[in-house]
Amino acid sequence: MRMYQPPQFVAKDKNHALDLMRDYPFASLISNDDEGRPYVTHLPLHLEQRDDQCVLLGHVAKPNQHWKYLAARPEALVTFMGPYAYLSPHIYPDLVRVPSWNYLTVHANVTATLIEDAQGKDRLLKKLIGDHEPAYKQQWIDLGAAYQHKMLAGIVGFELAIRQLDGKLKLNQHRPESHAKMHAMYAAGNDNERALASWMARLGMVA
Repeated sequence: MRMYQPPQFVAKDKNHALDLMRDYPFASLISNDDEGRPYVTHLPLHLEQRDDQCVLLGHVAKPNQHWKYLAARPEALVTFMGPYAYLSPHIYPDLVRVPSWNYLTVHANVTATLIEDAQGKDRLLKKLIGDHEPAYKQQWIDLGAAYQHKMLAGIVGFELAIRQLDGKLKLNQHRPESHAKMHAMYAAGNDNERALASWMARLGMVA
């Protein structure tokens, strides 16, 4: 699957896409069910770089049929939504403008491999714990082998090898007359807006 990508919004630096995936790890995993319809699971994913290969690690509850669809049809799409915000036309020096939205997103075409052994799933969980609450690792260990085994039996893990990575950084790059006012507006705004202001600075859109 591909997304609409005007050339001015393409993330040309792979590290921009990777940073977004790390900063906004709650993703949408999309593949087809047995009837050919799109099937979506929303879940956190751990990004790992292995030399030139990037992989995503995650898991679903065993009753979620998604793991069976991945086993049957390993190719899938993962999307990450970064910060986004409304863009008012008042930022332009002229009035012949319309409202819009700015946003950062990443699409990854992946090939899935299931992780079904307890040891592999335990390693996967510890990586996710390390991403979000490292202090919980000891509590997980202290729960004991019997409880851990019970919990691990209730999930199916997977590794998603990234085959193609597309990042879209839609920040009004093609309208430089708006940048100064847009940056000032976003810098004084909510969390999403401040994040977009930081990305504008990172991309050299403001002095």
